[in-house]
Amino acid sequence: MADDDRTLLGATGAFLSFVAVSAVAAVLVAAAMTPAVAVAGVAATGSIDMFESLPDYVAIGELAEGSNIYATNADGTFHKLATFYEQNREEVGWEAMSQFAKDAAVAVEDPRFYDHGGIDLQGTVRAVALTLLDNEDPQGGSSITQQYVKNVRVQNAVMAPGTEEERETAVAAAIETTPERKLQEMRMAIGLEKKYSKDEILRGYLNIAYFGGTVYGIEAASKYYFGGVSAKDLTLEQAASLIAIVNNPEKFRLDRPDNENNGTANAFGANHTRRDYILDKMLEHKKITAEQHAAAIAVPVVPAITPPSTGCQAAGGSGFFCDYVYWTIRNDNAFGATPEERDERLRRGGLDIYTSLDLELQVTTEAAVNENVPSVDPRFDVGAAAVTVQPGTGRVLAMAQNKVFSNDPEVLAASGPGWTSVNYNTDIDYGGSSGFQPGSTYKVFTLAEWLNAGHSLRESFDGRKRAFTRFPDSCVGDWSGSYEPRNDDGRIASNAVNATKWSVNSGFMAMAAQLDLCKIKQTAEAFGIHRADGDPLQMNPGDVLGSQEVAPITMAAAFAGIANGGLTCSPIVIDRILDRTGAEVTPPASTCRQSVEPSVAAAMAYAMQETFSGDGTAVASNTYSGVPHIGKTGTTDFAKDTWMIGSSTVAATAVWVGNVNYDANLRELRFESGAAATARHRIWPRIMANADARWGGAAFAEPDDSAFRVVLADIPDVRGKTLDEARSLIEDAGFGTEDAGPQDSELPAGQVSGTTPSGSAPRGSVVGVHTSNGALVLMPTVIGMKEKDARAALSAFAVTTSVQPVTVPSQDGTVSASNPAGGTPIRAGSAVTITVGKLP
Repeated sequence: MADDDRTLLGATGAFLSFVAVSAVAAVLVAAAMTPAVAVAGVAATGSIDMFESLPDYVAIGELAEGSNIYATNADGTFHKLATFYEQNREEVGWEAMSQFAKDAAVAVEDPRFYDHGGIDLQGTVRAVALTLLDNEDPQGGSSITQQYVKNVRVQNAVMAPGTEEERETAVAAAIETTPERKLQEMRMAIGLEKKYSKDEILRGYLNIAYFGGTVYGIEAASKYYFGGVSAKDLTLEQAASLIAIVNNPEKFRLDRPDNENNGTANAFGANHTRRDYILDKMLEHKKITAEQHAAAIAVPVVPAITPPSTGCQAAGGSGFFCDYVYWTIRNDNAFGATPEERDERLRRGGLDIYTSLDLELQVTTEAAVNENVPSVDPRFDVGAAAVTVQPGTGRVLAMAQNKVFSNDPEVLAASGPGWTSVNYNTDIDYGGSSGFQPGSTYKVFTLAEWLNAGHSLRESFDGRKRAFTRFPDSCVGDWSGSYEPRNDDGRIASNAVNATKWSVNSGFMAMAAQLDLCKIKQTAEAFGIHRADGDPLQMNPGDVLGSQEVAPITMAAAFAGIANGGLTCSPIVIDRILDRTGAEVTPPASTCRQSVEPSVAAAMAYAMQETFSGDGTAVASNTYSGVPHIGKTGTTDFAKDTWMIGSSTVAATAVWVGNVNYDANLRELRFESGAAATARHRIWPRIMANADARWGGAAFAEPDDSAFRVVLADIPDVRGKTLDEARSLIEDAGFGTEDAGPQDSELPAGQVSGTTPSGSAPRGSVVGVHTSNGALVLMPTVIGMKEKDARAALSAFAVTTSVQPVTVPSQDGTVSASNPAGGTPIRAGSAVTITVGKLP
């Protein structure tokens, strides 16, 4: 077939389609004006069948609208931290839109908008004809109502449940340029006009319209293109420029200054031309006066692009807290069945999320961290984190670290090590961190189990530095081997108070050796302790001293539990959520559990308060505010990690400063603010001083008398035993032992000759064991012997005689006494006096 024939047939087919569609269009237009007459007039034609088969109503679903995250100012007002959106849109009411914008839209898009019933006959017939006859240049001509219908269908497709592929298919169908789709929109436009007023439709149109990039709706467009100006405050020329964009967003948008046809070089010529055309139409349709027209025409197009805050990078120093909020929602199935659905709800659902973040404390925390720890150090991969949790609620009040937040790979690649997406305060599933060894701060869980098991704060134990060879473990079997911890200094702790105050490793190992490692782990878990990387929590002897990687927020929540009478509440960051209608959405709740009995928590608090007094390890973190604090310091092997964690009754703060990776010794380094190893003590009191000044804090509950009892136990009689036998018997009785050295004894050399003390002593105290040097002999018993026989028996001694007169003949010459007495251990050659009877 020749090309001319094809062209002729194509034109003929297009013409016939035009006739058929025009007939239906006529029915629809007539129906919009006088439905009963229109239907009666065409009842005999096939057009009415097509008309009746078309859908007559489009449901106006929810628009995709960004969600906002807020913190609380000191005066109780709210501060927006960030917005998450897929479509940058803020729905506003009729009164919040400039009349200029309303008039501009009507004048250029649908001058007869307030007169027709949803379809503009002139524009529709023209558009159908040109579209059918020239498929390469489809025409518009739709009324505002029809355009609104199209946009609603697209938005409904975007918001529909299902896979991304299914939504893309639905969007493609909604925007497909076909006569059928046009007719559907026309039919739906008529139905829409019967349900909504003209003003409601125009408001919906301006809220849903696309303005280029990710900008949707007149309010977001106004703020984005004109320096944050609200839609109600748009000038005439600004309103016309924005409505110009709606016609062809890619062509007329104002955020591409380098564009040849519509950029700064030609004063945004394309938009300017379209804007002036709209101003002409507004004048033509008497929406503005000639004076207003002339003044607006004279104004150049000058955009002031103001990118909206999107994501947590816009939250500044609160970015890591904001990211924790994001992951809290993404990991909670209350917000959707899958992580993807939860993310969509956040970016499209129009939620207002009010968080627990206290902005004043947050600013103090950021300053305390950043002024004491650099974001980058050429000597090592430096890190610092601080987080505050509220006892009794689990609310996270502040969270900061020594980096700038971004989760944009390009930004991270360009910005260097001072930027990161990893939140050092949280677990791997809530910010990407695998946690850090908490060091001696972890000892509080051994303290808790010590008290749980019935031991007291003043009960003695052998806290000397030594190798420990056995630890009970009911979970995996007792541990045996050799574990000899290093102590930070030469102090020896013999009770739980001093062990806590001075953080003596050997003291806590001595306590753990009398406990069950499994139960220590279970007690830690009762306080919410878990590994940050999600692996099961372990409990080897070294873990008593804090070698499991744990997140700072987990440690802060545990210390908050101690301060709260043993009731530990899991961390939460969201106080309240409102949906787009203002209805309440249930936020994730804290889970609280009684980790230890209040009496145990009170005893723990007593010991932990001692760290701030005298020569305690936390003295450098005193706030001197008068508010009582509990606390515990921590330093891992070779000072790779340093910690200060403590709490009042209203705020618990954990501070970590250390190596993000690698093993620099902080005790060998200095920052500009001072020694690296003590930066924690410059950060923690600054944060807590703010909390103390604003919220105060009550006294901790006093322990009952049982927490201070001293338990006495009998010391076994081990005279005559070997040294090893004696040690075993004494240690089995609950005491420590030490070799007290040799002493004079009548026992064979090497045998145990006695103990110091003997009889009874506080259980757990150290008993000195003496061994015989064999230097003594037992004084013979010579009473009743004749003097001659007595001297013979005492030949190894220097004997002197004293005379005692007697009157009985049988007592004459008989020994009646000796000094020392018989059976007394004495050295050979010692002086001995015997008393002998003598008749007058």
